Amino acid sequence: MDPPSKILLTTSRDPTPRIRAFCHDLAEVMPNVAYVNRGKMSNDEVAEKALEQDADRVVIVDRWQGGPGVLRLFKVGESGLVSTPPVIRVAGMKLQRDLGASRVKPASSIIAAKHNKSDDSGRLGNALSDFFGISMLETKDMITTGSTVLSISSNKPGKIVMTFMKEPNHREVGPHILISRVEW
Repeated sequence: MDPPSKILLTTSRDPTPRIRAFCHDLAEVMPNVAYVNRGKMSNDEVAEKALEQDADRVVIVDRWQGGPGVLRLFKVGESGLVSTPPVIRVAGMKLQRDLGASRVKPASSIIAAKHNKSDDSGRLGNALSDFFGISMLETKDMITTGSTVLSISSNKPGKIVMTFMKEPNHREVGPHILISRVEW
C-alpha cells in the first residue's frame, strides 16, 4: 500500500500570530500535514511549493477579524490550485495552549468520528475524511486505538464543532474549532 500523500497547510497573506499558532496546532494533530509559512507566495507559488513537498492537496487558512475565519481546501492540479468543497467558515477556536494541552506529541495516526450522519456535521465529516484520507468511524464503533480522534458534531442548530481527542484517555488536545457555516 502506498503511503498517504502529504497535505500542505498554509495561511492567507499577513497572518496573525494566533493564525500561525492555529496552523502549528493543526499540523501537530494531523499526520501527513506539513505547515509552511506563506510569506509573499502567490497561489501558483503555493501550488509549486506543494509539489516540492510531495503534497497533492492544500489547506489555506484565511484571516477574518484577526483570527482564522475560513478554511479553504484545494487539490493541486496541472493548472495550479483547484478549489474543493466545502469552504468552512470558522466562528471561533481554541488553541492547544487555551485548552491546557501542552507538549502534545505529534499524531502518528488519526481517525474521524461523526456523531450524527444525517445533518451537516455528518456531511462535513465525510468530506473531511475523503480530503484528508482518514478513516471515518461511527462513535458507537470507536475503540481505544492510541491515535488521535477528530470528532465532528452539532452543538446547536447551525453550529458544528470539530475537536481533536487523544486516545486512550479521551483528552481534548485541540485545536477546538467552532464552525458557523459550511459552503458546498
